[in-house]
Amino acid sequence: MRDLSQIVKAYDVRGVVPDQWDADTARALGAAFARVTGATAIVVGRDMRPSSPGLSRAFAEGAAGQGADVTEIGLASTDELYYASGSLDLPGAMFTASHNPAQYNGIKMCRAGASPVGQDTGLAEIRALVEEGVPAFDGKQGVIKQQDVLPGYAAYLRSLVDLTAIRPLKVVVDAGNGMGGHTVPAVLEGLPLDVVPMYFELDGTFPNHEANPLDPKNLVDLQAKVRETGADLGLAFDGDADRCFVVDEKGDPVSPSAITALVAVRELEKHPGATVIHNLITSSAVPEIVREHGGTPVCTRVGHSFIKQEMAVTDAVFGGEHSAHYYFRDFWRADTGMLAAMHVLAALGGQDGTLSALVADYDRYVQSGEINSEVADQAAAAEKVRAAYAGQPGIVVDDMDGMTIGGDDWWFNLRPSNTEPLLRLNVEAKDATTMAALRDAVLALIRG
Repeated sequence: MRDLSQIVKAYDVRGVVPDQWDADTARALGAAFARVTGATAIVVGRDMRPSSPGLSRAFAEGAAGQGADVTEIGLASTDELYYASGSLDLPGAMFTASHNPAQYNGIKMCRAGASPVGQDTGLAEIRALVEEGVPAFDGKQGVIKQQDVLPGYAAYLRSLVDLTAIRPLKVVVDAGNGMGGHTVPAVLEGLPLDVVPMYFELDGTFPNHEANPLDPKNLVDLQAKVRETGADLGLAFDGDADRCFVVDEKGDPVSPSAITALVAVRELEKHPGATVIHNLITSSAVPEIVREHGGTPVCTRVGHSFIKQEMAVTDAVFGGEHSAHYYFRDFWRADTGMLAAMHVLAALGGQDGTLSALVADYDRYVQSGEINSEVADQAAAAEKVRAAYAGQPGIVVDDMDGMTIGGDDWWFNLRPSNTEPLLRLNVEAKDATTMAALRDAVLALIRG
């Protein structure tokens, strides 16, 4: 019996190759995916990691062995796979480990129309079927074929955000040797943009830096290049290019909450009164700005499955997360860093000011960023924090996702990790002094 406990996560499959999984595992997962989705046809994409061609082909063979026809789109970003799933109306599988180091690989799976597959929406069934042994299929084998969807993906994004009439902009793009090097030229070619490419060579060994822009050290090269070239802004994509981080003309990072607010304002101009989703650790500025522009903000737990589910329930036009995942109703409610980047380019290029000035009103508070603390007893540490704050006048406690405690001009959220003995702290306040004092006080309780 095959044990998948090490590689099946809450939303995807991920682990070290070949130590934790290999082509045989991928083949079994492909067979199980075809059976659980009931699909007669699926689409498969892959990133630039050395292990991706073999794993993705084995998965395709497993699905074909269960009678499903397979369309291989080859090298793709994750949002390009979502485009394929949405436009072809087929379940899909993307082979990527996103920002993880080179020895990792993984699979992000979705149903037709880019609808997510997670623990509660099929992943647990797929795991169980592989562990029990996928039954043999005695019908006609499926056919594996290839199709290039990159031109269609680029054209579709360009139909959603028109950049043809913006003023000329110089933009530095750091693809981190990931799939942005594949998609950015196709999407931005021929537009009034002077693109300065960094690390566009597809290389799954990540020779320059990790493809994880959430870590500040991986933005250093981009920031330096923006300043050196006098660019209007910089964009950094993660390994599978579904997330995009932005730096302004000074090389300073623009918070994903400010980007969420900027895109929300643009979407609300097109769809007055619409709902916008944000998770509970985005800045308080996001719901404020959504309301100011006539929209309805809705808060969710952290995690793409919660965002997508709430978007479906509320018919939200857009959703944003602190981790720089941006979700669009016009993109099958899936996340696409490229489309968010295009909104930023359109907003900046549609006026004469700098990006720092443009986002100033969207960046109203000071945030700590996520701070992890390793603790033996997560619950006990959290209760210590609750006891110190709950019950005080004017203090509000919310248990929607971990524990959020708020006062008049500050809040913090404390959430346990699902996979590690960690507590994750996010703090926001009206000014840096208040934020630092609150951060240090809470960390002292957690770690003391």
